[in-house]
Amino acid sequence: MLRAFVEWASRGVVLKRRLPAEFGGGTLLVSPDASLRYWRRNLWKVDPMLLNAVRLLVQPGNVVWDIGANVGLFSFAARGLAGQAGKVFTVEPDPWLADLLRRSARLQEKSDASIDVLSVAIGERLGIAALNIAKRGRATNFIAGCEPSSQTGGIREAVLVPTVTLDWLLESWPAPSVVKIDVEGAEAAVFRGAVKLLADIRPRILCEVSVANRVAVTAILKSAGYTLYDAEGAGPASKPLEQCAWNTIAFPTEKDNVQPENKEMATEA
Repeated sequence: MLRAFVEWASRGVVLKRRLPAEFGGGTLLVSPDASLRYWRRNLWKVDPMLLNAVRLLVQPGNVVWDIGANVGLFSFAARGLAGQAGKVFTVEPDPWLADLLRRSARLQEKSDASIDVLSVAIGERLGIAALNIAKRGRATNFIAGCEPSSQTGGIREAVLVPTVTLDWLLESWPAPSVVKIDVEGAEAAVFRGAVKLLADIRPRILCEVSVANRVAVTAILKSAGYTLYDAEGAGPASKPLEQCAWNTIAFPTEKDNVQPENKEMATEA
């Protein structure tokens, strides 16, 4: 009952948080309506895996695509590391979260990478889909037809959103060095719409992979010549995975040595 009350009281709440200095130290607007973890002030404690992945994957001058950005923790941390020569493109289908991302973008200094926000869903083909807004936290919003997270808690409303593919985005956006994907059960469809991206562009990838999509996503990435690692423990001593983990880092096999060998994994700043 207490959690349900806190979730209800968190709806629409917007808080200011400061990114760790390593990622530029800028202001990020967050909401416990996305996840109750955002009541915490220390963003390292909110999602240490995500920030560690930014450290591991993003280098100065990189172009970063954040697919399923939520409040933009990955996007804005990546912006700090990519620097002024880099670019960040952020995709979030939830109109409310997309507006929050744009508000955060307006707060940033000009010294780091530019950041653009697009409010669409990513899938296998161009079209229109129903986005189900989760009752509990918007971080678990999902496209109708996908298997929802156990943390969704039901649906508060459904909104129609346009769907595009990653390959379609290549026609308008600079090719990415890094792609982060968190699409709540739609990841196999996302990769099926990324044939050119995987074959020709070959970015470094961070992807949340649900159990229902694990076999399909593993097959797609391995056939495209990617080596898989568990993002929860990724580092210089990591061993490749036979199958995707819940949080998977994928390196193109020919670029597998790009892992930053001297970066310690952090838990707190």
